[in-house]
Amino acid sequence: MTNPRTTSTGTARDAAPPASPASSAPRDPSDASLPRGGPAPADTAAATGTSGGAGESAGHDGPADPAARARAALEAARSRTLALTDPVSDEELIAQHSRLMSPLVWDLAHIGNQEELWLVREAGGRPGLRPDLDHVYDAFQTPRADRPGLPMLGPGEARAYAAAVRAESMDVLAAVDTSPDRPEPLLAGAFVFGMLAQHEQQHDETMLATHQLRRGPAVLDAPAPPPAPADAASLPREVLVPGGPFTMGTSTEPWALDNERPAHTVEVPAFWLDTVPVTNAAYQEFIAAGGYRDPRWWTPEGWRHVKDAGLEAPLFWSRDGDGWTRRHFGLVEPVPADEPVLHVCWYEADAYARWAGRRLPTEAEWEKAARHDPASGRSRRYPWGDADPGPEQANLGQRHLRPAPAGSHPAGAAPSGARQLIGDVWEWTASDFDPYPGFTAFPYKEYSEVFFGPEYKVLRGGAFGVSPVVCRGTFRNWDYPIRRQIFAGFRTARDAAPGEGA
Repeated sequence: MTNPRTTSTGTARDAAPPASPASSAPRDPSDASLPRGGPAPADTAAATGTSGGAGESAGHDGPADPAARARAALEAARSRTLALTDPVSDEELIAQHSRLMSPLVWDLAHIGNQEELWLVREAGGRPGLRPDLDHVYDAFQTPRADRPGLPMLGPGEARAYAAAVRAESMDVLAAVDTSPDRPEPLLAGAFVFGMLAQHEQQHDETMLATHQLRRGPAVLDAPAPPPAPADAASLPREVLVPGGPFTMGTSTEPWALDNERPAHTVEVPAFWLDTVPVTNAAYQEFIAAGGYRDPRWWTPEGWRHVKDAGLEAPLFWSRDGDGWTRRHFGLVEPVPADEPVLHVCWYEADAYARWAGRRLPTEAEWEKAARHDPASGRSRRYPWGDADPGPEQANLGQRHLRPAPAGSHPAGAAPSGARQLIGDVWEWTASDFDPYPGFTAFPYKEYSEVFFGPEYKVLRGGAFGVSPVVCRGTFRNWDYPIRRQIFAGFRTARDAAPGEGA
């Protein structure tokens, strides 16, 4: 792995990050070539989620027919891909807007290439449409910074290629058996089709981040989220999450990825958690108190990064007299006080928590707060229950181009009372990215296994640009602790006193 070298803004490095799987959000989760296939694991149930998991809710709330669910997911992903690529000129599609990101046209054709590899060749057993493109769109071969030099398809060719692959993929989907009891784990429950729908949506989130990094006038538009509900101002600062065991991870979610598996019991002591994510207004207090100038609040590595990168505020923020403005998808606007803070790295989140006399929650604490139902003792799929997310529960799917105000979505609250645990912003946790007990790589070790270890920190919850198909209570994202271009914020926690929450 190459050593990152940041620019003065702390948002770029010379070498692209190692390829990562299909997760929306750049660690870069979406920047991984899905491998060419391979043997299925012996434990089919563990791979496909067809076995039961004690203490967790099972299944999904979408169409009962796996093929119908897969078709809808693939169509939704493609609609969004085109919405992100059609509004920009050919010149902007070809351009590299940041060395952290691929040209948008590379992402577009990479989506088609991975779909050809997995859905046409692997699932369908059919000849490839363009095997000659495999090396061009293999993210493991070429770092992002070097991709503009590849013999990429042009915008028109990329669109035509992706469309031709999609037509073939839909033909395969109509022809293969995707019943949940199918013995081949890639096809059972349409897993491989769901995996590719997630891969495309994760690249869509990456492309959304590229739109935020690009210079020039705004080309994306979406309605603003509704204002905060009437009770937002009176919510308690924190909620108590009782101590005890809970079921973490899943063995039943049909399209869950390997690092979310298997379900296992974790003992979590009682703790207090912020009711809502940390807001821009609260973060400005940290800045005003000299947080970026005081090494007391930073880890040694974090303090070195602050000095080397010249960090003074979240990415895209600028001083405007006594206040702050931010550049947001081509527009400059005052920083909204009541929105969750965005574009902070793990070091910044950790330093704020220390300054506030608190800490970041562990990954297990975050998931217990989001999923555990004390009344039944089971872990829900989402904070609100098992039903798939809708607009009332969470801000997802690029329906808006910003987080909702803190305290929004009371219908999506967890049993603890915490709000916005799903959607709005990815939330940094204190935890390194490690495998669960009993982890099995599937369908390839490069999705998760090669990234396990202390170099990456885990993010949870999903942001406003994350599709519901890749956002669930068990979903795990990860990135370097210096990353700021991702749509990440955080909330803080503290230990409960003896006797609290017992």
